[in-house]
Amino acid sequence: MRFWLRNEEMALEEMVQRLNAVSKNTDEIMHQDIVPLCAADIQEQLKKRFAYLSGGRGQDGSPVITFPDYPAFSEIPDKEFQNVMTYLTSIPSLQDAGIGFILVIDRRQDKWTSVKASVLRIAASFPANLQLVLVLRPTGFFQRTLSDIAFKFNRDDFKMKVPVMMLGSVPELHGYIDKSQLTEDLGGTLDYCHSRWLCHRTAIESFALMVKQTAQMLQTFGTELAETELPNDVQSTSLVLSVHTEKKAKAKEDLQLALKEGNSILESLREPLAESTSHSVNQDQLDNQATVQRLLAQLNETEAAFDEFWAKHQQKLEQCLQLRHFEQGFREVKTTLDSMSQKIAAFTDVGNSLAHVQHLLKDLTSFEEKSSVAVDRARALSLEGQQLIENKHYAVDSIHPKCEELQHLCDHFASEITRRRALLSKSLELHSLLEMSMKWCDEGIFLLASQPVDKCQSQDGAEAALQEIEKFLETGAENKIQELNKIYKEYECILNQDLLEHVQKVFQKQESTEEMFHRRQASLKKLAAKQTRPVQPVAPRPEALTKSPSPSPGSWRSSENSSSEGSALRRGPYRRAKSEMSETRQGRSSSTGDEEENLAILRRHVMNELLDTERAYVEELLCVLEGYAAEMDNPLMAHLISTGLQNKKSILFGNMEEIYHFHNRIFLRELESCIDCPELVGRCFLERMEEFQIYEKYCQNKPRSESLWRQFSDCPFFQECQKKLDHKLSLDSYLLKPVQRITKYQLLLKEMLKYSKNCEGAEDLQEALSSILGILKAVNDSMHLIAITGYDGNLSDLGKLLMQGSFSVWTDHKKGHTKVKELARFKPMQRHLFLHEKAVLFCKKREENGEGYEKAPSYSYKQSLNMTAVGITENVKGDAKKFEIWYNAREEVYIIQAPTPEIKAAWVNEIRKVLTSQLQACREASQHRALEQSHSLPLPAPSSTSPTKGSTRNVKKLEDRKTDPLSLEGYVSSSLPKPPEKGKGWSKTSHSLEAPEEDGGWSSAEELINSSDAEEDGGVGSKKLAPGKYTVVMGDEKEGPDTLAMRSGDMVEVVEEGSEGLWYVRDLTSSKEGWVPASSLSTLLGKSSSAQCLSSSDSSPGSAVLSNSSSCSEGCPTPFSELQG
Repeated sequence: MRFWLRNEEMALEEMVQRLNAVSKNTDEIMHQDIVPLCAADIQEQLKKRFAYLSGGRGQDGSPVITFPDYPAFSEIPDKEFQNVMTYLTSIPSLQDAGIGFILVIDRRQDKWTSVKASVLRIAASFPANLQLVLVLRPTGFFQRTLSDIAFKFNRDDFKMKVPVMMLGSVPELHGYIDKSQLTEDLGGTLDYCHSRWLCHRTAIESFALMVKQTAQMLQTFGTELAETELPNDVQSTSLVLSVHTEKKAKAKEDLQLALKEGNSILESLREPLAESTSHSVNQDQLDNQATVQRLLAQLNETEAAFDEFWAKHQQKLEQCLQLRHFEQGFREVKTTLDSMSQKIAAFTDVGNSLAHVQHLLKDLTSFEEKSSVAVDRARALSLEGQQLIENKHYAVDSIHPKCEELQHLCDHFASEITRRRALLSKSLELHSLLEMSMKWCDEGIFLLASQPVDKCQSQDGAEAALQEIEKFLETGAENKIQELNKIYKEYECILNQDLLEHVQKVFQKQESTEEMFHRRQASLKKLAAKQTRPVQPVAPRPEALTKSPSPSPGSWRSSENSSSEGSALRRGPYRRAKSEMSETRQGRSSSTGDEEENLAILRRHVMNELLDTERAYVEELLCVLEGYAAEMDNPLMAHLISTGLQNKKSILFGNMEEIYHFHNRIFLRELESCIDCPELVGRCFLERMEEFQIYEKYCQNKPRSESLWRQFSDCPFFQECQKKLDHKLSLDSYLLKPVQRITKYQLLLKEMLKYSKNCEGAEDLQEALSSILGILKAVNDSMHLIAITGYDGNLSDLGKLLMQGSFSVWTDHKKGHTKVKELARFKPMQRHLFLHEKAVLFCKKREENGEGYEKAPSYSYKQSLNMTAVGITENVKGDAKKFEIWYNAREEVYIIQAPTPEIKAAWVNEIRKVLTSQLQACREASQHRALEQSHSLPLPAPSSTSPTKGSTRNVKKLEDRKTDPLSLEGYVSSSLPKPPEKGKGWSKTSHSLEAPEEDGGWSSAEELINSSDAEEDGGVGSKKLAPGKYTVVMGDEKEGPDTLAMRSGDMVEVVEEGSEGLWYVRDLTSSKEGWVPASSLSTLLGKSSSAQCLSSSDSSPGSAVLSNSSSCSEGCPTPFSELQG
């Protein structure tokens, strides 16, 4: 760097010296160093032509200055005269001027007095050497005679250093100066034009000034360039180079203009000779041409000096730009290499299974391939720096260390990759050993479980089984871990705590397996050595036995179909072992221990499959997140992503990252903790049941994800990612994995539960299975719920979704047109019903379009029914699949036909639960209000007359104020009516379930109870209770002398109504009879489990609606907000 600065200083100094010489030479050429006077300065004086330099020469080469006849000569100011004389004498060369000038004074038309004055003035103020003064005296006779006489007498006045010759005629002048050197006015032939001479002189002097100014401008410009501080970044350096180049181009343009001007002047000077070859050129014209040529030479020298300086300056700027590019590339590459080194340093995972290590190696290879671009660039940059050094760059001391650092970083990164690959290779080798050992153990366990016990009872069978075991044990030499200490020592570099524990567990499993074999071997040897009692063998059931052993529980699936294939391989041994164990139980009298052992083996198989598939699942999620989702944010892949796919990562992948973190960080580890106690795995599911709700969010987003995938499945981005991951299946197969996984759990839990009936965790397994099935149902329901369109309200306000399904629906409305009612009975509508806690929605299912998740149906909202005003009739005569939902006291009736009786039963039970919960809530609210009023309201005395509406309300209030609502004390009159006679009752008003139905399938009992007439009365008398059979749902154990005590679950028959609001009731369970107040009877029977009609319609709070089929309904005091939108 310092060397270059010295070189630049030397180049600038050399250019300055050369350009100073040009300026000096220009002044010398133009004699500006002696007489700094130009024609332009005295142009007006020169135009007066009282003296001129014609270019003529004397015989010895003396320049001739002519003073033509100028009448006003005496009037010329001395300053002007002196300037003109000085300028004219400065034009000839120093050599010619040194000889001396010849003055020709033409005074032929003047007077002697003027001649004398002119000669004396010239002699007194002529600034140069004089050789001869020739005076053409006046031509008039008188003046000529006078001049002769006067000259003789005044000779002393003309004493000069040179002789003064008085000539009387022009021919005499020719005797001193040749005619070719004299102008035409003096009888000569010399071609002279004063204006042309003046123009040439002005142009030459102007060009000389241009040459001098150009040299000075380039000198200043060069100094400015040399003093410019070099920038520290590429952009600024490029800008400086561009600006300097532009300025240099402008300077060169000015230089070319000066050259063009000089050549133009030279051509102008040569023009007379070019027009006529016979034209003679005087010495002054030749001197002018020589002057211009010398000036052009100086101008060329100026250009050469500047070009040499610019070449060095430009080289410096270009090298500076190269240096800045190199430094910028160095910083970028160093940052990238440092980042990669940090990543490889943080990449310490050695894997927890064979498949995991293989994936890590694959990732390492992929990382190395991606990093190779940066490494190659670093090496190329280092070579570029070496090339700069070889080209003698001025910053060698800065470039060389950077090249060495780049080489060091590349070598270090390569060594880290090599070291990392060596560790993973070691890990792969260790996991291969562990995998072989675990596979050997699994095959051994399978062999032990598959040996038929009945055949082993004979000597031949025992020997055959013994040979199988011995043959299998021989394979252990190749597949077992031989020495644990040797493993520790050989793989010490990769043995972290987790891997160490894994090795120990595998070794313990290996020892346990060997111990099982040794025990079985000892037992078989005893059986083979002694004569055993023949045992009646039981022929096994024909069943296809799977010969291939179960895969190793530690193996991970690397292919996309491995989960399903692995499941098939594992289920075969379970079924086979289970079948053989069933056969064995029949042939052995003391096989309980072996049976438990076999069940434990099967549980371990199921647990192994659960763990293997869980690990594979986590690995597949990680592949998708790293290989696809993360790459969508990679700037290097941005050009492959379609415009419509940008910023759509959350739609395409949903909450897959959340699912991955849950399984990888939490659930997988908890499952691994249960590997020794598989039957306790149910607790893992139960403790994390809330976290499994994340699958509902993923499944709800799946249709949007599927739609986006269908639209952009051919995007080059997906193809490139699939190629990098070496996946056989496309992304959509992996996006389906979470859906497949959540459904897989219930199958595995069923298998585990099957083999854990009498184990400690059986109840947890059953509960976990139920919870997982509940989640699947919730996920399925939510998928349908999000497909509802046209509902104006918020579906979340309707409470939890309880049921959903498709039904045929008939409608019948009291207020509708007769024809509409008739048509409605014969023409069903297809509706999809959504049962919520607070409303039931009727929707129309639309056609399914598209493929995959896009085929999910949509539902158009039609209407909704508020559950506070809904009632049901459980059975409709003629079809076991039908039931009724009626609204506002049967003002609107909907006959619902389910696909199967089972679906109908499920819906009826769920609706009953909703209505009874509402009924209970209303009762509790009513009792709470009554309790608040108990301190201010008097207790009415029981009336002995027949009950009225008012008395019924009083009885109800009394009932509400009781602390024990089931107690009948205090509500029965002291003189009770006699019980009815046997066989007597309500002959006209009693109804049974077998009574024929009327009015389109509704029973008369239902018509009696559910009609608007029955409900408008609002009392508790005969219009509310009807004779019939009921089931007691709330027991009252208190029994008076004449009152009847009833227990929950008793079947009772309401016989007839008596006086004072009492009913005569016969308990069919205990065969007892007695009177019961109507209000208490409604409470006791209000929640009958065998109810066919339940309603929470518009009846008054606390009142009950009963039918002979044990129906009840009770209104809610606070109506639910209107839901129909």
